[in-house]
Amino acid sequence: MAAYYRERKMAAVVFTVDAEHATGHPRISNEEVADSCAEHADVLIPFASVDPWKGKAGVRETRRLVEEHGVRGFKFHPSIQGIAPNDPVTYPLYEAIEELGVPVLFHTGQTGIGAGAPGGGGIRLKYSNPMLVDDVAVGFPELRIILAHPSFPWQDEALAVATHKPSVYIDLSGWSPKYFPPQLVRYANTLLKDKVLFGSDFPVITPDRWLADFDKLEIKPEVRPKILKDNAARLLGLKETAS
Repeated sequence: MAAYYRERKMAAVVFTVDAEHATGHPRISNEEVADSCAEHADVLIPFASVDPWKGKAGVRETRRLVEEHGVRGFKFHPSIQGIAPNDPVTYPLYEAIEELGVPVLFHTGQTGIGAGAPGGGGIRLKYSNPMLVDDVAVGFPELRIILAHPSFPWQDEALAVATHKPSVYIDLSGWSPKYFPPQLVRYANTLLKDKVLFGSDFPVITPDRWLADFDKLEIKPEVRPKILKDNAARLLGLKETAS
């Protein structure tokens, strides 16, 4: 993966999803992700995932991952983890992450995981409505929040939250740009030009395909570098390095 991104002069955020409580499946170690990224720190940025159901043990792990393993953010997938983002059970985690000063990334919208399986594999889409994250932004105003993906079928809700709450951003991963809803393109060009972030969701969509389709999108020339690099670099606190 590092070689793939290095060839393209790109960086990538890498993470797993810890959903042991809801699924019963053992997670991939956050430490393994962080340590692997550390070996390729020029291109790989480690995020972690802690199951919100893990309570105080999860809070301790969160602090340790940032302080000892250099984790730069945390991923939540409410539908897979089986819990709404605004469930009070999650709040001790958010409090710790806000104090640590790293961002959180929430899956929003429909998910391909479980699609077509009986009962959708037990996955509840309602937990990934971005309007539920609005409560998180209210309760933790210094917590930097990224809403992952065009949030079908709740795109307008995501745009409303991101325009209303200064700490909320939107990433564009998981969809080819040619399928972006027109209102998302309009807001990315205007009100949210400093808060929209490139992402591909590799390997589901390759950066090459995403960028080829993005080139055909009617995005203002002065906005393109913001979406492709500048906004994320500022949000993640990245510094320029010599190539």
